[in-house]
Amino acid sequence: MSKSASAKYRWFVAGDLNGFFGLMFDNLTVLSFLAGILIFVFKYPADIVYTRMFPGTAFGVLFGDLVYTWMAFRLARKTGNTQVTAMPLGLDTPSTIGLALVVLGPAFMGLKAEGYSERDAAMMTWYIGMATMMFMGAVKLVFSFFGRWVQKMVPQAGLLGSLAGIGLGLIGMTPLIDIFGMPLVGVIALGMIFYTLVAGIRLPGKIPGVLASVVIGAGLYYLIGPLGLVGGTYGGPPPLDLHFGLPLPTLDFMKGLSAAVKYLPLAIPFGILTVVGGINVTESARVAGDDYNTRDILLTEAVATLAAGLCGGVAQSTPYIGQPAYKNMGSRAGYTLLTGIFVGLGGMLGYVSFIIELIPRAVLAPILVFVAFDIIMQAFVAVPKRHAPAVAFAFFPTVARLLAIKMGSPEPIPAEKFHELMNAPGKALPELQVIIALGNGFIVTAMLWAAFLAELVDRRLKISALYLVVLAFFSFFGIIHSAMPDGSMYLPWKLSGIAQQVPYQFTLAYLCLAALLFCLSYTRESKEPVTGMAHE
Repeated sequence: MSKSASAKYRWFVAGDLNGFFGLMFDNLTVLSFLAGILIFVFKYPADIVYTRMFPGTAFGVLFGDLVYTWMAFRLARKTGNTQVTAMPLGLDTPSTIGLALVVLGPAFMGLKAEGYSERDAAMMTWYIGMATMMFMGAVKLVFSFFGRWVQKMVPQAGLLGSLAGIGLGLIGMTPLIDIFGMPLVGVIALGMIFYTLVAGIRLPGKIPGVLASVVIGAGLYYLIGPLGLVGGTYGGPPPLDLHFGLPLPTLDFMKGLSAAVKYLPLAIPFGILTVVGGINVTESARVAGDDYNTRDILLTEAVATLAAGLCGGVAQSTPYIGQPAYKNMGSRAGYTLLTGIFVGLGGMLGYVSFIIELIPRAVLAPILVFVAFDIIMQAFVAVPKRHAPAVAFAFFPTVARLLAIKMGSPEPIPAEKFHELMNAPGKALPELQVIIALGNGFIVTAMLWAAFLAELVDRRLKISALYLVVLAFFSFFGIIHSAMPDGSMYLPWKLSGIAQQVPYQFTLAYLCLAALLFCLSYTRESKEPVTGMAHE
């Protein structure tokens, strides 16, 4: 590309403002729910969230978006394309909310139950979060070289179905509670998101829909709040208290390595899913006209995750779905540069935490509902129609995990009653024990359930049986279906009481079904062409 052609690449245009508000508020929404879940649901100390977790987490976004901005310049220079749009990067919504609900929060509660002081439990939880991030980053680094192999081996229904289940149970349902907790504010903000992003109707003056939703929702909150019409206690604007913190590299994550090992069945799938998602979004960008190198995109998100974890972050970064949408907004490279700087500096200087406290969660929550829509619909649209039951089957482990989280809280069910329900005698395994087991390792379970059913629908019975054998092996050692409330792995013969029945019963059930399918694979009927719903 010549110097004259290079000069024609306008990296910052008016469309970058639209892209900036969309990408920036996406990141703030995820940070808001990370803080909200930890502080309000699990009563985690706010200062550690804002001054220890946020700076490193935001630094990962800064690093990734700066590299993606540079990649856009490089691609424009290499191809002579003056319309190159940078790949958007931000905090991964499913894993951020998922890890807050199933790793950080439960770890904090468990440590306090073991006798740790609140402060010591909070710090150890932070170490565990950092260690989990390092594990995820390492997984992403390795799989960035083998992402396409994973994509080919596991049916798409397994990969996208497990993600869609998270979209339904964690990303969609949790924000809806916040929205209808302040109906007059939340529903109006939700309506604006539906109007602009779902229905696709532009606002006058091309005002960004996300910005309009946040401004109208927040303005309404502060207008009707003093009148007692928000559905809760109006606290007024928060004090201008900036939580300053530098994302300094630290080896403190090593203090949480041993405790974080039991969360690997959750961390590894989250990491792999962002790798596969990165492959998909890079292909989407290529179709839209920007041919980025897939491995460079994946390596950047892996290194950004490792950098964040090393500096105290507890949420992984990922390339966002929708690069063509940002291109249609007219964005180039300026929007990722602005987002990276705004979020990165905000995490350090503390104004991000102030904005999160200033804007009610009911106003930011609709953005996550839209994200949930996108994830769920993509799963059903992208997979063959005949695999729709497999996608739906993948929802249930996440629902079980959501129930387990709610029932495991000492507020609705005291610890003594919880223990009693876990060991209640009866004709079947105790209902609460089954819910806990189905929810533990829910991402791996969902992936394997959907893969097993998709292969069965395609009449590949031996491969379907192989997935059941994998399910049996994982169940036996508690990698999935752990009988322990904290989801830890174990040697099953060391368990006692009703809990010991879970690994043996679940494993035997999967193996028997695998044997049955293997035998049926030799029948004439199993080799007949796919018909009916399965043929669609």
